[in-house]
Amino acid sequence: MLNAALGVAYWLMILLTLIVVAAFVVTLFIPMGPTGLIFSDESGGTQVPVSRTYILFGFGAFAGYFGGFALILRQLRRIFATLATGDPFHPTNVSRLKQIGLILSVVTGGSWIGQTLVARLARGEMDPPSLFDLVTPAFSILVVFVLAEVFREGARLRRESELTI
Repeated sequence: MLNAALGVAYWLMILLTLIVVAAFVVTLFIPMGPTGLIFSDESGGTQVPVSRTYILFGFGAFAGYFGGFALILRQLRRIFATLATGDPFHPTNVSRLKQIGLILSVVTGGSWIGQTLVARLARGEMDPPSLFDLVTPAFSILVVFVLAEVFREGARLRRESELTI
């Protein structure tokens, strides 16, 4: 069941990434007139002109976001495959978990930077993210790296037990 859910989520992220990349390419080559976004709150709205550069940046950011999660799901599927074969402490799972932690940190940092840039684009209408918004993701990233070390130790103990007569 979990393997099927990971597979569905993985292919959904791949599909979303491809859709956003296609939108990026279309926006890159198809001429378009000036566009604008309206940021609104209780007191009304603010029209913000949006250039092609901003739109391309947004599509690129979403492609990186979805692509990053697709990479994480791919590594999770590979870890699950070793679990299904009865060998969860396989040495390659250590590097897979470290890759997941690294990708998660890049996606989190990129998301925070993107939110900051959007808040600057809509000055006065959106609050920029604070460093406090990074506490939970940073803790999650730390947990992934600790799990990688636990798996590394498990792989070492397994190798030692294989050498024991």
